Amino acid sequence: MGFSAKRLKKFAPLFLLMLPGLAYLIINNYLPMFGMIIAFKDFNFAKGILGSDWAGLKNFEYLFKTQDAYIITRNTILYNGLFIVINTIGAIGIAILLNEIRRKIFQRFYQSIIILPHLISMVIVSYLVYAMLSSDTGLINKSILPLLGMEDISWYSSKEYWPYILTAVNIWKGIGYLSVIYLASIISIDPEYYEAATLDGASKWQQISSVTVPLITPVITMMTLLAIGRIFYSDFGLFYQVPMDSGVLSETTNVIDTYVYRALMNLGDIGMSSAAGVYQSIVGFLLVILSNYTVRKFSKDNALF
Repeated sequence: MGFSAKRLKKFAPLFLLMLPGLAYLIINNYLPMFGMIIAFKDFNFAKGILGSDWAGLKNFEYLFKTQDAYIITRNTILYNGLFIVINTIGAIGIAILLNEIRRKIFQRFYQSIIILPHLISMVIVSYLVYAMLSSDTGLINKSILPLLGMEDISWYSSKEYWPYILTAVNIWKGIGYLSVIYLASIISIDPEYYEAATLDGASKWQQISSVTVPLITPVITMMTLLAIGRIFYSDFGLFYQVPMDSGVLSETTNVIDTYVYRALMNLGDIGMSSAAGVYQSIVGFLLVILSNYTVRKFSKDNALF
């Protein structure tokens, strides 16, 4: 379809509505890309970005010569991969259960309760977790473990527990929001499909497996694709605030985002932190392309993409 003054006039209101979002995208996503040059320089505040000496790939060499690159990459991929699987399955299950509640007032009440954690700041969440895990006054150490005949656990010094703790916190905080999205797609399904399945003698489980899940598969695919595209970008608050920035736990809680922050704030190494950020962006971009190609190739509903 050609572009003309007539079409421009017709869709002018929509273009005006687009401008704030486009400006936000350019300012926050494209203009900062100029800063990628810092990753290839020996940055000096006095000389500025353009005046600093070139370092080539030295910042990347330093990053990958240490164990840091392996640890942060491993943690980022494994945590986010686990979050995608558990949150997707759990959110679909909760959405199906909410859809079975016939009285709308109760359905909306449960929706509000489930989505409430998503609206809570991660700083507040970190203190809620601390109230549970504190060695001196924590609920688990002072109330639950004594009932089980177990000794106190120094949670913020024991790294083996934190993969489970972080996973539990992520599920508690994020699964409600995702379930509401799936609930909206389930509600939009034509009731005639269920009526036909009932007439054929399908049980409730058969209706879910043969009607609900197949019809919301495009939404599941789209949400999963978006999540995979951001698999190299972790929730900074979850991995930094919740463990209370404990250095003892860094092997199991350090991801790319927290590594970039610590390299900048604690070490003051702007070049290396920028190199880690560029590495994150490039690998994340390639992952988006790969996941999009995979979905296009294997999805039965290519029209959605």
